[in-house]
Amino acid sequence: MTKALISVTGMDATGIIARVATKLSEMNINILDITQTILGGYFTMMMVVDLDGANMEFSAIDEALQPVRDELSMTIHMQRMDIFDAMHRI
Repeated sequence: MTKALISVTGMDATGIIARVATKLSEMNINILDITQTILGGYFTMMMVVDLDGANMEFSAIDEALQPVRDELSMTIHMQRMDIFDAMHRI
């Protein structure tokens, strides 16, 4: 399974989770775990996703998220989970 960590940050607004989840679903990307919080009007979400169903290169998936970034005026960052794990291993 090829996993990635997706972070979404920016000013809170209605429909952020729905818009991001819809885009991922359109690419056949499964959300494995999700957490979100709002602090002082600032929205933060972390998602662990399974990229295997996408049949797209990592860079193409990241590029496909650009319209969502633009539409929501949010920062959406995607990182390979194996790299994330390696960076945080003691």
